Amino acid sequence: MAARYYCADSENGDHVEDPSEDALFMLVGDLNDSDNTFVVIQPDEDDPLWFASVTVLDEGGYEVVRRDTTRREHDVTVESGSDRIAGDLTKWLAARDFQNTA
Repeated sequence: MAARYYCADSENGDHVEDPSEDALFMLVGDLNDSDNTFVVIQPDEDDPLWFASVTVLDEGGYEVVRRDTTRREHDVTVESGSDRIAGDLTKWLAARDFQNTA
């Protein structure tokens, strides 16, 4: 069964359908600079209209990218705490449009 709203996939193969704030916190916290450098959150559909990604930076911290083509949003920030990232992403994700919510 596909995710109802969105899914999160990390470089190391972790896949979480409709991740909670706690799940996002864990996914971001598990990132490292060797073999698990990013996580992407997007609708579970072909050619998604929006996505968010978190990438580990070489100099420490995380780059957070939020992109929504329907709203012409493209935001890139640098953050240091996985708790803040998870909370901010949860709020941002709640404001997205979901097409497969039947």
